[in-house]
Amino acid sequence: MMKPIPTAQRNGTGLHAVTMTLFFAASSTPSPLYPLFQHRWHFSPLTLTVVYAVYSLALLAALLTAGGLSDQLGRRPVILAAVGLELLSMLLFIGAPDVGWLVGARVVQGVATGLATAALGAAIMDADHAHGSFLNATLPMLGLGAGALGSSFLARWAPMPLHLGFGLLTVLFAVQGVLTLRHVEPPRPDHPASPRRPFPLRPRIAVPDQARAALLAASPVAIALWALGGFFLSLLPSLMLKVAGGVGGLASGIAVAVLTGSAMAATVVARRHPPALMLPLGAAALLAGTGGILAGVHLASVGLLAAGSVLAGIGFGTGWFGSIGSVMPLAPPQERAALMSAFYVECYLANALPVMVAGAAVGRFGLIRTADGYGAAIIVLSALAVLAAAARLRQSRRPALSG
Repeated sequence: MMKPIPTAQRNGTGLHAVTMTLFFAASSTPSPLYPLFQHRWHFSPLTLTVVYAVYSLALLAALLTAGGLSDQLGRRPVILAAVGLELLSMLLFIGAPDVGWLVGARVVQGVATGLATAALGAAIMDADHAHGSFLNATLPMLGLGAGALGSSFLARWAPMPLHLGFGLLTVLFAVQGVLTLRHVEPPRPDHPASPRRPFPLRPRIAVPDQARAALLAASPVAIALWALGGFFLSLLPSLMLKVAGGVGGLASGIAVAVLTGSAMAATVVARRHPPALMLPLGAAALLAGTGGILAGVHLASVGLLAAGSVLAGIGFGTGWFGSIGSVMPLAPPQERAALMSAFYVECYLANALPVMVAGAAVGRFGLIRTADGYGAAIIVLSALAVLAAAARLRQSRRPALSG
């Protein structure tokens, strides 16, 4: 018979899961509003993509330099600090008089989300070893989809579209902050008390020798996945205005929700299968889905774009599971955090830098041609990922067949 989970532990898991979902919902809330901000303040497409990209870069910096603070200080103080910064970013969004404040709000939000991702992810693992990994993989996707969809509905039908969503999030984060403050952090028997050491705020990045080949094989699909995420949260709202006209903002939120929802469903299925098999399947689905999205843009077909988003989401879920599952088990526990840091450097750069290049290209080549080039790069990376993963899969089976 399974040992029952103590009430305090269950409450901790639920509390931290809701808080993590809120952080990622807040991160995607601005995306459907970008065209409205752009119309109000008349800034360029390059500036729009900078507003998006600074969030990813700030998140990466926080994750790499302060991601381990909760191991030293405890989970609750770091989570409370992240909630406080997130509340500050919400107030900056609400009071923003110009695009400079918008950039500042995204920087603060990125730092807050970086702190929260590390501390909340660890707290969820502390509270629920059996399901912690699955929750850490799926909650960000749930939050991203909910934030984009909710913001789209508010922008379409609610009053004060540039403020109401951030106001609601301010209330929700304040509630979560109070609940976290009242929550008693359980002791961690696997981390016995020890003298506090000053925490060096410098990145620790390393790829163990035994993981290098796997990381190289997984990199094309990981880069393609995160580049696609940047595409959906930065350029897609403007594209959807061209495809769907006045309901483009709502359609872009629905497209993000479709992408993340199908990714979550794919992750549920993928976790039952070997990661090495999921990697090429995910890359193939991403390739087909990106092609469908581009076809939907050119044919002005919301239905085709939605179908492409479903396929791309399936590729995202299976490809991400395949990437993590193929690489991380190859590192010993004492090197796992450094390897994950290296992996996240690659992923967040893939999320931010192509978006900035695309923003610069829009002014010269136009939105549609830039989207074509962006999508073509994802398709090429996905094709390379299929070939690399398939070759690695064949190589791993060869000794067994010869034996």
